[in-house]
Amino acid sequence: MSKEQHEPTFDFNQLAEKIRKWGQELGFQHVGITDVDLSEHEQELQKWLDHGYHGEMDWMARHGMMRARPAELVPGTIRVISVRMNYLPPKAGFATSLGTPEQGFISRYALGRDYHKLIRNRLKQLGKRIEQDVGEYGFRPFVDSAPVLERPLAEKAGSDGQENTL
Repeated sequence: MSKEQHEPTFDFNQLAEKIRKWGQELGFQHVGITDVDLSEHEQELQKWLDHGYHGEMDWMARHGMMRARPAELVPGTIRVISVRMNYLPPKAGFATSLGTPEQGFISRYALGRDYHKLIRNRLKQLGKRIEQDVGEYGFRPFVDSAPVLERPLAEKAGSDGQENTL
């Protein structure tokens, strides 16, 4: 038998729908999927680095174009799942005290549990759920922890409301 006859075949559109469903079950308000081509952002990234806008964050310059090339960061990467989660606790009450000059304010993202841990744990659960369906494939969750252009990836993955497929 040929190699192709031994490899499982998937309905990638159906898999994308399952991934979105599982993501929503984990509390993500949006789950998008995209390829990893960010070449249109490379020139802008290089200008940003050349101008020194990264300040003392030398790691940004060291990683250079890797930020626009996710497959260099994790070899073999062909798709990215980008998620959105509203993690602000419903009873945070931050808005009621904004007009009080005697009080200090904590940024909204810092209220409640550390969103890095919260989202990373749920991404791990999503990755494991996908592996239960398709078998081991290798995944690596990132939450502000990798040198990638997160916003362009999120836009490509459908943050504008368009649903993309595998």
